[in-house]
Amino acid sequence: MSQLLAIDGGEKSVKRNFPWPIFDEQEVQAVSEIIASGKWGNPDCGDEVEKFEKEFAAFSGSKYAVSCVNGSVSLRLALIACGVKPGDEVIVPPYTFIATASTVIECNCVPVFVDIHPDTYNLDHTKIEAAITSRTRAIIPVHFGGLACDMDAILDIAKRHNLRVIEDAAHAHGAEYKGKKLGSIGDAGSFSFQSSKNLTAGEGGIVVTDDDDLYAMVNSLRNVGRVEGGQWYDHYNPGCNYRITQMQAVLLSHQLKRLQTQTEKRNENGLYLNQLLKNIEGILPLTRSDEITMHCYHIYIFKYDASKFGNTPKDKFVEMLAAEGVPCFKGYLHPLYKQPLFQNKNFMCYAIPETVDYRAVICPVAEAACNTNAVWILQNGMLGEREDMDGFLNAVLKIQRAVAE
Repeated sequence: MSQLLAIDGGEKSVKRNFPWPIFDEQEVQAVSEIIASGKWGNPDCGDEVEKFEKEFAAFSGSKYAVSCVNGSVSLRLALIACGVKPGDEVIVPPYTFIATASTVIECNCVPVFVDIHPDTYNLDHTKIEAAITSRTRAIIPVHFGGLACDMDAILDIAKRHNLRVIEDAAHAHGAEYKGKKLGSIGDAGSFSFQSSKNLTAGEGGIVVTDDDDLYAMVNSLRNVGRVEGGQWYDHYNPGCNYRITQMQAVLLSHQLKRLQTQTEKRNENGLYLNQLLKNIEGILPLTRSDEITMHCYHIYIFKYDASKFGNTPKDKFVEMLAAEGVPCFKGYLHPLYKQPLFQNKNFMCYAIPETVDYRAVICPVAEAACNTNAVWILQNGMLGEREDMDGFLNAVLKIQRAVAE
């Protein structure tokens, strides 16, 4: 007979908490010093922003990094800098945060949804070319959960069709593909520093690139259209004030010092958890190829088969798993094209052609991930110890035994 489940009043399988964010007196002191200085703004009140941008560029293996207020804005700035025009099409996956597609709309462009691969939940590169038209201008591959997309295949397609590649690396701080940091592989990479992210200051974003022209345009767009060497009240491009503060920058600089060690720990725990879970009937970790030289596990994802758990619905399984002390989530409720924004065509002033009908879009893998298959373990849990990974395994087995009775 199995133990009483925690959801029914039994003892938890995992008894510790997994705090996030992680900080100490160094961060508190650094931010306090900025506050005490009275030099809070950017770019006229200190150099902490420029310092962090240089640090992050070096960390990511990129020539340039331009910070901004959040990861949604960083995506939009990268798109505009890449030269998209109203009515252009941009290929995106449907299993991601809304900003990957809504920023395309904000650029007066048309998101074209291409399904995800069932083994990785990343953009399925084998389906991209069928979606390319004469209006396609860019691809936004999302390194979902910190798992690298097949960048060689995507870049090959982009080269043959003269398309820009903007990596959505909002989940991918420190992760690598063939030894190269994610975000630094395409034309530009976009990161988020929102509260849940592996590198955070509560909010913030950044664009990285090696392209001199892209850098100059992104830098201008985030600074009200100003250009380097220009006058303060000279505005050359249709930008806005998307600058971060000195307090955010100094906090990010200190958090960046922790990132490599944290990434290595998440990677190690992910490899170990893969070994623990792969032999459980009804649980299948996502595929990690040899090209993934570092996975930052912003989300550890496994596929759940309810038929092996007494036909327990995914929502109920996740509720039971969370009660056992595993920091987990059921993931997205719908693929992006099923959001009211797309179903109701709430595009307002944006130039989306009337012929575009997202109600006709069907991406079966993404729909299965949302409805029945995908279970997420959150990144703070992946910073636990090996015994915590054992606890995650025990929680799954405990639930499986209980529902089988």
